[in-house]
Amino acid sequence: MSWLRIRELVRKEFIQLLRDKRNRLVLFAAPIIQMLVFGYVVNYDIRHIRLAVVDYSQTRESRELVDAFTGSRLFFVTHTLSDDKGLTDLLLRGRVDMGLGIAPDFAARLRSGKTAAVQILADGSMSNMAALRVAYAASVLDRYNSDKLRELQARQISYGRIDARIRTWYNPNIESQYFFVPGIVAFVIMLISLLLTSIAIIREKEAGTMEQLIVTPLRPSELILGKTIPYTIISLVQLAAVIIAAIAWFKIPLAGSVGLLFFAACLFLLSTLGIGLFISTISATQQQAMMTTFFFILPFFMLSGFVFPIDNMPAVVQALTYLNPLRYFLIILRGIFLKGIGLDILWPQYVYLALLGTIVFSGAIVRFKKRLD
Repeated sequence: MSWLRIRELVRKEFIQLLRDKRNRLVLFAAPIIQMLVFGYVVNYDIRHIRLAVVDYSQTRESRELVDAFTGSRLFFVTHTLSDDKGLTDLLLRGRVDMGLGIAPDFAARLRSGKTAAVQILADGSMSNMAALRVAYAASVLDRYNSDKLRELQARQISYGRIDARIRTWYNPNIESQYFFVPGIVAFVIMLISLLLTSIAIIREKEAGTMEQLIVTPLRPSELILGKTIPYTIISLVQLAAVIIAAIAWFKIPLAGSVGLLFFAACLFLLSTLGIGLFISTISATQQQAMMTTFFFILPFFMLSGFVFPIDNMPAVVQALTYLNPLRYFLIILRGIFLKGIGLDILWPQYVYLALLGTIVFSGAIVRFKKRLD
């Protein structure tokens, strides 16, 4: 194996990639744009709940209840209605997120020591958001109950209860960005390495230069290395850029080892570059290669745990996730970023990544050799 020949092929690949302005934009601007879009747009944190109020009671107690909602700084009363006829329309049109209905006898029942009912209507078209909004509403009502109980009872009432003191580790404020941004790091390098590698061989065929490469002294292994090394370097540079953006811009803590993170990225790239090479050998045109690449990207994304918990998937689908290298890379990324754990805990993920990468890349090399003969 001649490293001089490999070096010249790598140099040729970089020249071919960077001479096109559009390629430069995709390589360097796209990852940062994706980081900003995912970091700000994909967010499950609830900061603004639009509330419509139907107050049939019109008493001091009912106004205090509404104040309890608005005082939480999450609920904003956008509509005050005289009856509940318009509430359905507001929910249908998506102009409010929740409705609060207060019965006419609300204050009278409270003053007499009886249980008073209120109605909470929530838009459940986005179930995860609706569940959080209902939970916030329940916490406001619970706090209002406690305040009213102290106000109405002259003496303190003590009763058995559980005193829960909850602490959230690794993400104290339950910020969605802490969950999503490390995942974006994996998604960006997967997307770029798959796309670029899948069209690497096809581009040579369409340009008519593949035959010239075959008749050169380059061996098949040297040709494969020369084609994959540039994309490995580009992916690792993009990984560094995205990590810096995550730490400096989004203030995501990097609690673990940077070296372990890059080692995991190299193992992950074995799989993505191998899949890209395989796609390149079975495709006839660049367009076909790109379409096949997106066929792989969507299942990888959906079955990785990036957004949807794997434990919530059917058993058959959970079994398929073990063939997804993105699953293991995400566990490593979040473990290193947020928890600061190392090989003593993450070694199974490294082993799975190495095993999958070796199998996929070896299969791609075998397929590639057949096409060179």
